[in-house]
Amino acid sequence: MAATSSPTVAEIYDSNFANAAHANWLADQEQPVEGASEVISGLFSQLEKEGFNAHNLLILDHLLCLEKFLWPCWTSEAKDDHTIFIAIAAVVKQRDHVMDWNLFSNNEELFSNFFQRVLTVSSTNTTPLQIRTYLISFIDAAFQSLDSSLIRRMCAPLVSISVWNFLHSSSTRDDLLNSNSSLKKSWRLATKKFDAADDVRKVRLRIERGWLYSIVLDLVRLLYVEGTDTTAPVIIYAERVLELLIDIISQLPTRRFSNTLLKDLNLSIAIRLSPAYKNEKNILLRQLHEILDRYMKFPIDDLTGVLFSKEELQSQISKQVLRFQKIALDHFKEKLLVLGLANYGSVSKREDLLENLESLTDNELRSLCAHLGIATEYSVPGIPTDKQFMMELLAYKFVRQLSLEEKCEALYPLPTEKSLSSTILQQTSAFDSRTPLPIPRFSLQYLSTNDFLHRAFELYRLESFFEVKCDIESIIDRLKLHHSSGELKLSGFSRMAQRISRPAILETAPARVGESHPAYVRAELYLELDRVNEDIQKEWEALRPGEVVFLVAVQTPNSKAENDLEKIGVKYIRAAEVVGIYDHNSNPVHASGGPQPVSGRKPLYGRLARRRRLHVNIDSMAYSQDSERVYDRINFVFRRHVRENNFKSILDSVKDLTQTNIALPDWLVDVFLGYGDPASASYENLPNRPERVDLNDTFINWGHLTASFDKKVVSVDGTLEGSLPPYVLRETTEIAPPEVPKKTRGRKKKTDAEPVEPTEVPVIEVSTYHLPNMGPYLVDSRKRNKIPFTPAQVKAIYSATNPGLTLIIGPPGTGKTDVATQIISNIYHNNPKQRTLVVTHSNQALNRLFEKIVALDIDERHLLRLGHGEDDLRTEASYSRYGRVENVLDRRETLLKEVTRLSDSVGGQGPHGESCEAAGYFYRVFVLPTWQKFKSNQEFTDAESLSRKFPFQAYFANAPQPLFNPEIHSLEEAMEIADGCFLHLEKIFTELEDIRPFELLRTAKDRANYLLTREAKIIALTSTHAAMRRREIISLGFRYENVIVEEAAQLTEIDSFIPLTLQSTASGKNALERVVLIGDHFQNAPIIQNPAFQNYANMEQSLFSRLLRLSVPSITLDAQGRARPEIAELYSWRYRSAGKRGLTNLPICYENEEYKFANAGFKHVFQFINVDDYNGFGETEPSPHFYQNLGEAEYSVAIYMYMRLLGYPADKISILTPYMGQKVLIQNILAERCKRNPIFGLPLTVATVDQYQGEQNDYIILSLVRTKRIGYLRDVRRMTVAMSRTRLGLYVLGRRYLLESSVEIKLFLEALDANRSEGDKLELSIGEMFPSARASGEIDDSKVVIMDGVEHLGKFVYEMTMRKVEKMREEGTLPAPPTLAQIAAADQAGVVDMDDMDLENAEEDLDEMEEDNMDEEAMDEE
Repeated sequence: MAATSSPTVAEIYDSNFANAAHANWLADQEQPVEGASEVISGLFSQLEKEGFNAHNLLILDHLLCLEKFLWPCWTSEAKDDHTIFIAIAAVVKQRDHVMDWNLFSNNEELFSNFFQRVLTVSSTNTTPLQIRTYLISFIDAAFQSLDSSLIRRMCAPLVSISVWNFLHSSSTRDDLLNSNSSLKKSWRLATKKFDAADDVRKVRLRIERGWLYSIVLDLVRLLYVEGTDTTAPVIIYAERVLELLIDIISQLPTRRFSNTLLKDLNLSIAIRLSPAYKNEKNILLRQLHEILDRYMKFPIDDLTGVLFSKEELQSQISKQVLRFQKIALDHFKEKLLVLGLANYGSVSKREDLLENLESLTDNELRSLCAHLGIATEYSVPGIPTDKQFMMELLAYKFVRQLSLEEKCEALYPLPTEKSLSSTILQQTSAFDSRTPLPIPRFSLQYLSTNDFLHRAFELYRLESFFEVKCDIESIIDRLKLHHSSGELKLSGFSRMAQRISRPAILETAPARVGESHPAYVRAELYLELDRVNEDIQKEWEALRPGEVVFLVAVQTPNSKAENDLEKIGVKYIRAAEVVGIYDHNSNPVHASGGPQPVSGRKPLYGRLARRRRLHVNIDSMAYSQDSERVYDRINFVFRRHVRENNFKSILDSVKDLTQTNIALPDWLVDVFLGYGDPASASYENLPNRPERVDLNDTFINWGHLTASFDKKVVSVDGTLEGSLPPYVLRETTEIAPPEVPKKTRGRKKKTDAEPVEPTEVPVIEVSTYHLPNMGPYLVDSRKRNKIPFTPAQVKAIYSATNPGLTLIIGPPGTGKTDVATQIISNIYHNNPKQRTLVVTHSNQALNRLFEKIVALDIDERHLLRLGHGEDDLRTEASYSRYGRVENVLDRRETLLKEVTRLSDSVGGQGPHGESCEAAGYFYRVFVLPTWQKFKSNQEFTDAESLSRKFPFQAYFANAPQPLFNPEIHSLEEAMEIADGCFLHLEKIFTELEDIRPFELLRTAKDRANYLLTREAKIIALTSTHAAMRRREIISLGFRYENVIVEEAAQLTEIDSFIPLTLQSTASGKNALERVVLIGDHFQNAPIIQNPAFQNYANMEQSLFSRLLRLSVPSITLDAQGRARPEIAELYSWRYRSAGKRGLTNLPICYENEEYKFANAGFKHVFQFINVDDYNGFGETEPSPHFYQNLGEAEYSVAIYMYMRLLGYPADKISILTPYMGQKVLIQNILAERCKRNPIFGLPLTVATVDQYQGEQNDYIILSLVRTKRIGYLRDVRRMTVAMSRTRLGLYVLGRRYLLESSVEIKLFLEALDANRSEGDKLELSIGEMFPSARASGEIDDSKVVIMDGVEHLGKFVYEMTMRKVEKMREEGTLPAPPTLAQIAAADQAGVVDMDDMDLENAEEDLDEMEEDNMDEEAMDEE
């Protein structure tokens, strides 16, 4: 089924619906127009006649039909078609992820009546099935939105304990109620509520408690209608009902009572035996049934939510079997004697069980089921409950099923052509939101951590396979296969593919214990790299061990093949892991240094020198099932980019998690699953909350401290008002004196006044302590925080310094990175024995954060940066594992030299500086006793006498002198200096003691592992690296207590979960004490390429955003210091909620000079510029999902050139666009016009908005590209990112009428309209050079020039350029033309020309385009 494209602006306003909209609701009438009911009925009839065409529904959605017409006009007397229309419109919004349930919150009683009408109409058999399908989807959307209190109140009665009124027998219900006293109480309350209701209320309660029962019964009835095929309304309706039931029982609050009802109705068996299920064409129905059955049998206590362990589950099953056997012997001994005496294994085997039951008659089977409490009858006709039905019921109850762990274990993480062409992947590829999908979904709540992990593994595996399939299809497309003269020919090229001969199998290792496939299958491939250029050769030689390549059997495409891969020419696909790459003489090859020759062998020259032998381990599971012909036909090896080819290691990590009992900390698990008190994990509610919290240097001074809290701040001893940090805080209360009533004039009648009770008020009690002198050298001085944190930032730092869960929302420019570094510093100093993991989504963000951590007062030996991104760190020292080892060894040499110098200065005898062990001995037998003797001396009278006796005076001779100054130092001050000197020495020997294991460990790997597990205290890594290396890290026995995640809103849930599980929890306990999540859910979400996984499975949901939906307490940083205040207003409105006014501006935004002046050459500091069609074209799509707009690209470059002519620095300008196609087009225009021209050069970056999140620059030129349909610009999160990247200037190029068509984006446009010009034309201020001397907001209209389009601006810039060139020529400052060598060097690092996009040199760029745009344009397809 093809995806439904969003309508273009022309389609919206040329449609018949637009006329109705302008006449009835777009005019912003205060009251509904007369005859609204007839208009709604007419629109509904038109939609119904056209089968509720999805395109028409989207047009009405863009016309704001629901918000401005349907809901405002609805009353309790409205017709059913009006009610149905609202539900359908809400479903359209929900599927597009833009539904705001607050729309209905203005009148809860009215919405309650509306919801009742939906329930009534949806459960009425006379309602057409197509309409009932939409209504079921509406109710399902409600059950997916339980974070809304309004929706929660509507849905709760549908799945309350009252549904137990419909259990098949009162005895079954009584047994359940007697099992739990709280259930009895709930049942009595529900019964009492019903009995006390009036007649009208009772009707409502009957509808609510009976709705689920009636829907399920009607589902079963419909499935037993003969002759229904996969496209019949019955099947489509049944699929939506199954989707709803899955969503209900996959969350504990809605599962608690409803799952019991579904089991009592024998729903799983009833569906499985239905004619509709038996029809193999109904694939989706069968798949959804499988998911429903999995959740119905999920091993959890439905009432308490406690997950059953394997032992508990086995015990329950054994008791059930024992009871079954007892009943068989008591009542059916003659026929079931063998069954009654059989062992558990025999009873749990389907064949044995059915063979024993075959001897029973229908009545006997019915009687057996009755004794077991199993219902065998339905209250609706047409459902046969014959012997087969009853036998299947008993088999379903007692036959052993595969556990979730076993099913997950069977899912292999390496793809083949079969798994890449699976039905599910085909369904997700064709997803258009109008049908459900047979995949799990990330929801608001989970049944258990195992439930979450199984969903994550299945979804991540499917998404990884989808990406692999897309890459393979892309490579095949570039190869351009065709058949000629009986041979397979290629007319194209891909740098990601190499033609090979049959793989040579080198070794097949025996199977491991318990496995049937070989442990590994080693093969050799010959790569003839002499046919490609050196860049491509280096890319192949850079293949790392463990990286996955794909052996592909390519053949002539066959358009008639059933398999979609065979249609494009792919017969077989086998994954293989790289072992190593060698040259023709078996020398190992390394990308950095080329082949490393083995001694005694002659070097090769010519073509042979560039041929390589690639050793791989072929997928051994697939190999064990393959025939030889598979490998005979393999003729290509494909590779993928490294950054996207780590799927196997990540899948292995997630799979490991599904096979173990992962224990989250007790204080975190309920909040993670979504149950209980959302604030239970906050520090205020934890039993291990410390009484006092040391905030170290968080505050600048006492005034900063008192201004940071709205509570009263008091000093412990009343003397701290003038003191400097550190400050230690204690939250307490004090008794406030009663308020004295104010005196009033005039006489008042005397009355007996009641005594005023004193009240307790919260108080922050502050104490401090003296920081010791750390030594006389500059290196010993402390690095202190100099940032005056705002009250919101202080609140965040205080919360995160305490144990527990802290969520910090950091809007653009609010200093969340500075907050994160201060939190890390506080934890480090307060808990010196603890380890902290610092996690981000990207290497770029991690390096930015890590560079700030390095600048803190933290010993560099306690810092470690894991992963390949460490190479881009802008620090002097190396912080990688092996780089840190080298630094430690270098540091060892430096410290041992200091020990030798110390020994020489005090006349020590012996080689004390030879080793750490010798140094330790020297410290214990000489240094420490000498110091203790000095300290015990009581004869010191002043600083001079102390100086004469100080034993290490000679050693500190190279320190700033004089060390002790009798003229200014008192005895106490001199002793403190001496203490500092000894602390300096003590640190040397302490550090050497820590380094000592590095002398004992001989290999670099052992030393690096020791550094990770023992020495490092702050370990920084990306979420991807954490997933890839989880096995290795756990195997080392790594332990940590704190996790800090920045960019948390950009991490998928599993990406945030894995860093919490990088240590063994075999004991059932998790050592985590703090989890800090920092992010901004109003900016970009995680990028998921497949729209089915993104929108339907909700894979773009982050743990951060889900916890916020669950109302977990959060702290919002509310003051920005990045942008001009007027620019910040463009996005500040996004953060106005719950009475908050949005972002405030820090004083720096008014005080810094750069904010006080206008942007040279521009009338405004920001402006929206409407760009008309250029050469007759607006947006174009030269290849699928590759959007460009030449007019906007030319305009962007022209503005950049204009700025450079005025003297703006190139590195202060960035050009952004949401689309990769536009990025490439702008890069090519820049390459042609600016790259080789020293007057212009290139801007700091040309990037997509997604790539630039977390970055900033002074001036941003933003090209929005789209002119036909709004596409994914409708996502306000992406627009928030785009608007907030600039500090001083923003110039937005787009099409006004398009942006006005989207209610989501219109608010951004309205903010930009503060500087709107006539016709949205660019307004320049001539006669200025950078930097401007004109005050911000000051305008001289006589100097304003309006650019009438891109041609006008281009001509204006051209004339300016000519004048500048002429002036430079006159002055003799015109640079010489570039030499050929300079041109070649520039081209080497240059931009791809569009004419070469299909050639080998452009391959990598196009891959990047497709990767980034799969996500973008798929949403456009929605």
